[in-house]
Amino acid sequence: MMLSSDLDNAMPIRDFFESGTFATGLDTYAQTHGVDRRAVASYWSLYYFSALSIPYIVARRADLALPIAVDDMTIALADDGLPRAFGLPRTGDWCEDDTPLELVRPLVSAHLGEVVAHLKRFGGMAPKLGWNNAAVYIDYAINATEPVSRTASPATGEAGGDAQRAPDEWTARALFEEKTFADGSPNPFHGSLRHELAEGQVQCRRKVCCLRYLLPGIPSCGELCALPDQRKH
Repeated sequence: MMLSSDLDNAMPIRDFFESGTFATGLDTYAQTHGVDRRAVASYWSLYYFSALSIPYIVARRADLALPIAVDDMTIALADDGLPRAFGLPRTGDWCEDDTPLELVRPLVSAHLGEVVAHLKRFGGMAPKLGWNNAAVYIDYAINATEPVSRTASPATGEAGGDAQRAPDEWTARALFEEKTFADGSPNPFHGSLRHELAEGQVQCRRKVCCLRYLLPGIPSCGELCALPDQRKH
């Protein structure tokens, strides 16, 4: 993310979707490679959601609320047509830290809801797939930015030992277990990720497959995959 004034070859996000630019790019790739258009849209969205969600969460953890409303932002694409960068109108405003569930709510209402609708309209993607794709990166960012408390040393019982976490300490858990936000609005991430015990280890699993297995040369997402037979590919 950067200021829109510094982002070359960008266009307003709304124009990008509604002008036909996005749909044309999907059609070209799908027809050229003979693949499912939904899989192309889903794979594209992974880059979009990661580039949007991770900087937003990192900034919120640093008490900065970025202006991420769709109508305020621009997007620039790489040569391969995948999202390269987002442009913001300004640097953002100070905000207080919040629970994972509540810090995500502005992202849902101001941006993700509309983009998930565009992905359905122009890419044929089911909304539950769009939300699941976004959930993966939001989960990563929230967990990665959670401070790890320093625990007692196993040898001495005194503080100052190596930082440790419980085997299934999941900072973002509420985001996937609560059905609504604090204001009563539906939580679209409910149930999209879960933790399972597999071969003695806790594994995070998607609810809906991202369809990347339908694209030639694209590896699976490993243990995260919703389809057991695709996890080792």
